[in-house]
Amino acid sequence: MEASFFFPEKPWSKSNLLLLLSITCSLCFFLPLQEGRCLYVILLMALYWCTEALPLSVTALLPIILFPFLGVLPSNKVCPQYFLDTNFLFLSGLIMASAIEEWNLHRRIALKVLMLVGVQPARLILGMMLTTSFMSMWLSNTASTAMMLPIAIAVLKSLFGEKEVSRDLNKENEENQASFQQNKLYTVPTELQFLASTEDKDLTEEKDVAINVPSDLKKEEEYKTNIWKGFLISIPYAASIGGTATLTGTAPNLILLGQLKSFFPDCDVVNFGSWFVFAFPLMVLFLLLGWLWISFLYGGFNLRGCRKKKSDIRADAEARTKAVIKEDYQKLGPIKFAEQAVFFFFCLFAILLFSRDPKFIPGWASFFTPGFVSDAVTGVTIVTILFFFPSQKPSFKWWFDLKAPNTENQPLLTWRKAQETVPWNIILLLGGGFAMAKGCEESGLSVWIGGRLHPLEGVPPPVAVLLITIVIALFTEFASNTATIIIFLPVLAELAIRLKVNPLYLMIPGTVGCSYAFMLPVSTPPNSIAFSSGHLLVKDMARTGLFMNLMGVLLLSLAMNTWAKSIFQLGSFPAWANIHVENVTVLLTDVENVTLSSLSKI
Repeated sequence: MEASFFFPEKPWSKSNLLLLLSITCSLCFFLPLQEGRCLYVILLMALYWCTEALPLSVTALLPIILFPFLGVLPSNKVCPQYFLDTNFLFLSGLIMASAIEEWNLHRRIALKVLMLVGVQPARLILGMMLTTSFMSMWLSNTASTAMMLPIAIAVLKSLFGEKEVSRDLNKENEENQASFQQNKLYTVPTELQFLASTEDKDLTEEKDVAINVPSDLKKEEEYKTNIWKGFLISIPYAASIGGTATLTGTAPNLILLGQLKSFFPDCDVVNFGSWFVFAFPLMVLFLLLGWLWISFLYGGFNLRGCRKKKSDIRADAEARTKAVIKEDYQKLGPIKFAEQAVFFFFCLFAILLFSRDPKFIPGWASFFTPGFVSDAVTGVTIVTILFFFPSQKPSFKWWFDLKAPNTENQPLLTWRKAQETVPWNIILLLGGGFAMAKGCEESGLSVWIGGRLHPLEGVPPPVAVLLITIVIALFTEFASNTATIIIFLPVLAELAIRLKVNPLYLMIPGTVGCSYAFMLPVSTPPNSIAFSSGHLLVKDMARTGLFMNLMGVLLLSLAMNTWAKSIFQLGSFPAWANIHVENVTVLLTDVENVTLSSLSKI
């Protein structure tokens, strides 16, 4: 038994990790200070998040158990962290996504954009990236990718068909793709599973096709294969980039907001409007450069191609694609009242969030008592209307005709639909991050870590921003972006205090850098969904994502040292951070007194 535990075949299995928890929990009671116990909980949760020994949302519940038992934080301070107003803001975005998906509004928007941009491959890639990034600004990155990928595959099939692509992919990586499809490494939405199954049938039917083809046809097949890859890889990348533009776009942005309220309660600089003014130009710039890179790498366009006359095969394919897109759009029929209503509330949702307190002008929140109205109030108000607003144009005939039938209309969204489609586990994940931040603050762990960062005090702040973004972007390739930002934000806050710079100068690039995970299929769920289509290889993502990561780091550093300085007042050390410094001084004095008293007893 002992040998099998210390030298197992799978040393990081779930049973061994859970046994490690039970053994080390008893050892934590002997740690003299709260900082050590809090550090143990954080390291344990980081280990579980990276290895997924427990589900991510279950790991996020561990502070409710461990903080009170270890004397780090009482239960009445831990549990409220799971239902902060930030969690309800994110929940409102998830419910809005359910309504959009319920009435196929995302499909109408995507097809309309593709009709406008044109059917050339580079333009189609641009259209897919614009649509995906726009949807990801308001919905989750995973939902945006799952919605857009079936549309992209349908367009690709009409553009190139399936024969050449399948044959070429078999030639390149037949064994890897077969094992991938057999083991089902990633979870794919139902519509994508159907598409993958049909592709497999076509692949088996076409194995007997002769491979002796002229060189021109081989070049054409390679071109088509690259276009497939460029299409599919652009969607998860656009989702990750688009999610950074709004506070509700991705979980790390909301975790930053929640931890700012915990560490710096008087900080009111970051809200929906100020974040959008900062992040939207960065998103547009990154999206444009990313589109140029993907189009250049996968043959969407090049300098030589602009001079060459388009072949008859490609011209016929583009004409066929244009007809298919137009046909799919016509199948949706005339726009329904429900779609119009959802789009109206979607726009109202965005406008009210942006105009609540934009800072550069007085917002509508100024009409209420300060501190009473937050972004969560706005979001929950709008999504609540979805549950009773009729999905069909209401008739007021019964007001004048007592004999008219009074039929009940279906609302835009039912609670059953919300229960089935909203990923409730993300709310627990956010709460676990806020609980960890509260534990770091109350126990003095963040102060203790900050005291060990003396070597970084001599680093110029712009260099520190660049190094932080690189480290976090690499770390998030192998771990969840939510777990990554939860671990790093307290450290960045204390490092900023040590460097005597505005904490936002380090915390914002750390937060945005968590979304720049482009190199591996396991980096983010959008990457996994695109990879599970069976048309991408790991080397494709690694080759494309490496340069995307580099571009993201440089653009983020540029943004933080230019327009972000005026938006967030990064040029000076703020007063709300001075209050935190005073609290840190008190904590350090208490820690020294406890340490001296414990040493005197020894």
